[in-house]
Amino acid sequence: MINSSVNGRVATIEMNRVKANAYNAEFMQQLNSAIDQCNNNSDVSIVRVQSALPGFFCAGADIKDFSNNDTSTNKTLVALANRATSEMNRSDKLYVAIIQGHTLGGGLELALACDIRLAADADYLIGMSEVKLGLIPGNGGSQRLTRAVGVAHCLEMCVSGKNIGPKRAHQIGLIHQLYSSDSFEQQANAYCNDLANGAPLAMAALKKAIYQGAAMPLNEALTLETHLADSLYDTYDAKEGFDAFIEKRPAKFEAR
Repeated sequence: MINSSVNGRVATIEMNRVKANAYNAEFMQQLNSAIDQCNNNSDVSIVRVQSALPGFFCAGADIKDFSNNDTSTNKTLVALANRATSEMNRSDKLYVAIIQGHTLGGGLELALACDIRLAADADYLIGMSEVKLGLIPGNGGSQRLTRAVGVAHCLEMCVSGKNIGPKRAHQIGLIHQLYSSDSFEQQANAYCNDLANGAPLAMAALKKAIYQGAAMPLNEALTLETHLADSLYDTYDAKEGFDAFIEKRPAKFEAR
């Protein structure tokens, strides 16, 4: 159900559970294992999260299974899903969601746990529909969606349970880059490869500074930024970055 691969500094986690990548416990266990492998691979700086299924990124939890399970079993599934999204957020790697199909409920929560979301401009739906089942998002969806699009848009999407298209998602800031479906693969690959050429230590520090700093008072966030900036000055990558700039050539960063 979950396949993973590595090409240079870019790892790919691919979801493949027919028909819609609706997840169960086994799916989430495999996803967590793939995330751990990527996070523990020092050669990787970018992790793509994508679907092998046409028409779907991920439809969230398998509703048939969820409705038949007892509460304890469902809480275990939610805990597995929360572990996956938390490990993606905590990782030094940059996670990139590659979206070309329906991204609903827990599927949107997975996409929101990624740092960057790239989407194809096509006919599919994006939404947080748990309220229609008498529930609310349980894998960080209401909190990460608020941080992505603001309180007003998040509240409207969550309380209505209505879906939006990729164009609207891009307009409100849920999607970072919206590409033509005809050239999506090429442009998404180029975007990820360009990120992979960046300085891994600096990108990891930026991820920490921005995510942790956003939850701190400004004076504490500024102290955090100073500490992280100081940690980079004597690295190989910092020297390489300066040398490459002076010599007018592309930098070759080595994450050290």
